[in-house]
Amino acid sequence: MKIVLAEKVSPATLAVLKEEPGWNVVTTDAIAKLGAGGLEAELSDADALVVRSAVQVGAKLLESAPKLRVIGRAGVGVDNIDIDAATHAGIVVMNTPGANAVAVAEITLGLMVSMARSIPRANTTMHTAKWEKKSLQGTELRGKTLGIVGLGRVGLEVARRARSFGMELVGYDPFIAPVIARENQVALLSLDEVFKRSDYLTLHVGLTSQTEDMINATSIKSMKPGIRIVNCARGELVVEEALAEALRTGHVAGAALDVFRKEPPKDSPFFGLDNVLLSPHIAGSTDEAQEAIGIQLARQVRDYLKLGVVQNAVNLPSLTHEEYVEIAPYIDMAERLGLFLSHATPGNLESIQIVYAGRLAQGKTDLIRNAALCGVLANTEGDAEQSTLANRINAAALAQERGIRVQEEKKEFTSGGTGSTLKLVLHSSDGDVSASATVLHGNSPRLLTYDGIDIEAALDGTLLVFRNHDVPGVVGRIGTILGEHTINIANFALGRSVRSQRIPQGQALAVVQIDVQNTGNVAKAIEAMRQVEAIASVRLVDLGAV
Repeated sequence: MKIVLAEKVSPATLAVLKEEPGWNVVTTDAIAKLGAGGLEAELSDADALVVRSAVQVGAKLLESAPKLRVIGRAGVGVDNIDIDAATHAGIVVMNTPGANAVAVAEITLGLMVSMARSIPRANTTMHTAKWEKKSLQGTELRGKTLGIVGLGRVGLEVARRARSFGMELVGYDPFIAPVIARENQVALLSLDEVFKRSDYLTLHVGLTSQTEDMINATSIKSMKPGIRIVNCARGELVVEEALAEALRTGHVAGAALDVFRKEPPKDSPFFGLDNVLLSPHIAGSTDEAQEAIGIQLARQVRDYLKLGVVQNAVNLPSLTHEEYVEIAPYIDMAERLGLFLSHATPGNLESIQIVYAGRLAQGKTDLIRNAALCGVLANTEGDAEQSTLANRINAAALAQERGIRVQEEKKEFTSGGTGSTLKLVLHSSDGDVSASATVLHGNSPRLLTYDGIDIEAALDGTLLVFRNHDVPGVVGRIGTILGEHTINIANFALGRSVRSQRIPQGQALAVVQIDVQNTGNVAKAIEAMRQVEAIASVRLVDLGAV
């Protein structure tokens, strides 16, 4: 593996990656020695790229990295990475949310104390030899209501520390379980109620269409007169002109801002206001936080390259190691099932139906979906602009680009007592084709049905798939032809049609797993089988590379 560190990292971060045997870790010093174009040169055969915020990872840079599998961002914001371009190229983009949670929580409380006790003004006046004790009388945090918008890792760290100051805690987060809020003594309320009840308000949410401009003229009017607002999350959460006006009128008694819409701010409406504290995006900038961020990212990149575990991805749902271990066999099975059907589509592919049943339907299925699509799209032909190879990261995006609709359905129970099954139906201009599969014994992918015919066969290795008339002698003829071409049969599975849309009654199905020593002999054997009148069709499916 080759990992390119495009920006400086701590020695401990470097050690996580360098302890892997045979891994080539390229540092900024090595890149600098190559001069202009050094980063592009190192990326030509790299598997992973690690950046902070300075390096811009755009589509052009990614063109120089054909083997790249993962981009790691040491931090939360990924504005310097073209997520769409990375996804299209099949590259996972990871960040490190929460690694600096304690640092951000501590500065949040520090800013609140600073506003309550006018600490910055006290320091400034003392340095000018002014003793303004009477004008610097402050207020306590004890007994005040703190509204926390966003109860993720940072928000909960803030809550734990604010309790020690004797504050009453209210919060808003539609994605947190009520039990977590109760354990942290936070009363869950609507966003409007949090605004109305808070003496202090702190923001700890990401930037989405729902959160952008959440602090605006209208929401500020609903807040208590004299409220104090802290924002160490994203500058875009605040309409800056509206907050500045409220600070000037005194409706908002104070604000502490570590983030801004444009950084660094050049002409901010907050400049010159003595009731607002400004800091240059330093909430997560502690020695401990930067060390934790680097180590966490290195471990995430390592685990993805070694195990395929996706953690804290911004362009793909993440899984814990335990969740990945549980569904990994089904991810592999899904890709095999998709590849099994990819050659069988009778016409131009229009839509794909994916049905999860049993325990499979109760968990996270995005990677299973992408794996199935990856298998299906592996053999679809596109024009020059659609020549990007499908993988488990970009498969859904490629399907959308090619106009293929994807429908997903989840069923709580399975038929036949199987714990979990996956069914794929490929709808094309000339008809449909379907198959279902499961995983047996923890790691053995098995085909269960094909076009409505029950058949249990291994989804592994090299398979010959036959449709034949349900008459005597066909199985023997297949065995004879394979033997004549020195091809050994590893497994032989049979099924017969009762009623099927694709296979008329009176036809049968065979899936034969073979040992391939000579591909030329296989081609000759297939041609010989096609001459047998009772064999309607035969196709070769190679699952060995999955």
